[in-house]
Amino acid sequence: MEEKKEFAFGGMTLNGFLMLFVALFMTFGSIGLGIWAGIEEVVAFVVLAIIVFITSLFVWGGFLMLEPNEARVLLFFGKYRGTFTRTGYFWVNPFLTSKKLSLRARNLDAEPIKVNDKTGNPVMIGLMLVWKLKDTYKAMFEIDSQTIAGDPAKNGQVVGANVAGVMKAFENFVKIQSDAALREVAGKYAYDDDSDNADAITLRDGGNEINQQLEEKLDERLSMAGIEVVEARINYLAYAPEIAAVMLRRQQASAIITAREKIVEGAVSMVKMALDKLSADGVVTLDDDKKAAMVSNLMVVLCGDDSAQPVVNTGTN
Repeated sequence: MEEKKEFAFGGMTLNGFLMLFVALFMTFGSIGLGIWAGIEEVVAFVVLAIIVFITSLFVWGGFLMLEPNEARVLLFFGKYRGTFTRTGYFWVNPFLTSKKLSLRARNLDAEPIKVNDKTGNPVMIGLMLVWKLKDTYKAMFEIDSQTIAGDPAKNGQVVGANVAGVMKAFENFVKIQSDAALREVAGKYAYDDDSDNADAITLRDGGNEINQQLEEKLDERLSMAGIEVVEARINYLAYAPEIAAVMLRRQQASAIITAREKIVEGAVSMVKMALDKLSADGVVTLDDDKKAAMVSNLMVVLCGDDSAQPVVNTGTN
């Protein structure tokens, strides 16, 4: 089993509102002390005021606030110190670098792509995916999400505090991997009934089995980035435009053949019932030639597309 590198931040954390009061007191107190010391020309207090003011600037750099389902990856001069997920307003060591991430679920409605199914037919297939970050360490350090989220206007500099840019980088990663997984799964199955194996799973009828395999493939590809797949399913499936018309005629022909089989099956049953009824009730006695003629006439009537036109025999002159 792969070792989990993410862990909760265990360093010192203080109440943010308490430290806000301390920071305000230090800032305004040092300014007031400096003004007084300057007027009174007390050099020692001037130096003390400068030191307190500089210290207050460091204190101001330690505040962080988290909403529900947000996280902060904390680094100390490049070394990972843990992931902070407590909701609220806090103060931590100002020398810690904070990288903000969203743990909320996100939705991807991928545009349909053209792939070849198992039989080589080009089909258009799309998916709907719900995902979220599960491992913040992998998300930040196993893939190059920060460089991908760089601002081109700043010559590729990393926008570390821009959570929207980083999450957009994850969205691009998920989209590319989703296309690859979708192509892999779609290539294993035929779009429709496979003539070689009537019991084989197809893309059109696979349903839950196809979606389950799609989720497994996505989990394999996205786990390296610490991303969890909540739900994945095929939401669009059709033949590619260049063969759609031909395949439609094929489906229509298959439907007609199936309907004809049902009609013939029902007609044979009705003819047999009619002959048995006539014989049982003694209505008429038919030899083999007359039975064959009657069967032929009934089959024509029952299986024909047009309504039958009865001919009444009124006898001969």
